[in-house]
Amino acid sequence: MRPDGARSNSAPSASAEQEQQEPARILIVEDDFLIAMQTETALADAGFHVVGTATTAEEAIILAREQRPSLAVMDIRLASERDGIDAASQLFRELNIRCIFATAHEDPRTRERAEPYAPLGWLAKPYTMPSLVDLVAEGLSKLD
Repeated sequence: MRPDGARSNSAPSASAEQEQQEPARILIVEDDFLIAMQTETALADAGFHVVGTATTAEEAIILAREQRPSLAVMDIRLASERDGIDAASQLFRELNIRCIFATAHEDPRTRERAEPYAPLGWLAKPYTMPSLVDLVAEGLSKLD
């Protein structure tokens, strides 16, 4: 799937045309303001629709319920008692939303905690915005 939500190998149909008009919807869950802003800008510039930015697990759940993103870009350490894996768990169980973890915390124990929630990928901080955009596009293609 392309960033604009269109499928590349299917014949045009009413639903495919609608998908072309609606870019993939991405939720950003990141408590570092600068990283969140850079992420939002990079994803928007790449043609994705950022539905919102959350700094806590609780905000992420509320935004996801309201906005129904295609996927979430999730940090592990957040500005609340609950971490990104807790948020990913709830997003996956309640809304069937999967995450890409973009974090400095990707040790084996953390990855093991996240595995039941079918992560679409991992990106270690510090990362480049092009690598994030590429991973989001790759993650969306896994959702087809």
